[in-house]
Amino acid sequence: MLKKLAMKLKMMAGGQDRFDPATIGDPLAMQTEWKPAKGGGASFRTHKLVVAAVDRMEFRAAAGAKVFYLIFLLVGIGVLVGFTIAMISKGVASGGPALIVPILVGVVFTAAGGAMFYFGTAPIVFDTRKGYFWKGKKAPDEVFDSNRIKHLAKLETIHALQLLSEYCRSDKSSYYSYELNLVLQDGSRINVVDHGNKTKLREDAATLSEFLGRPVWDAIQR
Repeated sequence: MLKKLAMKLKMMAGGQDRFDPATIGDPLAMQTEWKPAKGGGASFRTHKLVVAAVDRMEFRAAAGAKVFYLIFLLVGIGVLVGFTIAMISKGVASGGPALIVPILVGVVFTAAGGAMFYFGTAPIVFDTRKGYFWKGKKAPDEVFDSNRIKHLAKLETIHALQLLSEYCRSDKSSYYSYELNLVLQDGSRINVVDHGNKTKLREDAATLSEFLGRPVWDAIQR
């Protein structure tokens, strides 16, 4: 139990203890949080920034992330179909609980893979024409109540882009994940993306900084 607690504390620390926000020279940097906004992450690049239009930029799922989601989905479908065929060929009565459990496993993997693919491939949008940042397949003006969009902000309220690193460790692996957050004018933050390719995330943050006209606060230590 103590070992697990120590691991969680390391993950919460995120390698940010050496960074001094006073070096930024912005009073708001002293008011905002400098620990990871989203726990965990990925050891590979999950999103890439693309120019969708002159007035619109989007983070979209990278090829590696799509493959990862599809593996879960296809494994689940394969298990589900395979054992369903086995149950039918042997007869439902003779199949019994021995076949029901694998089918349930297949259902879980299929549902998990489908959910990861659906939510993981949803665009993360910065639209200067609409004046909003949001996550999801529908823009704020395309839904009945925009307040129901969990990740939403007016572009004019974005004060800076924040880059952080987080050390993620489990019993089987350890890696650094890097996250990009929006720092709003009130000091609050919204997580944009979180993945394992530091170089690409920095490049994307620089491109987004130029597009929005907002500074990058880079606190990545490694």
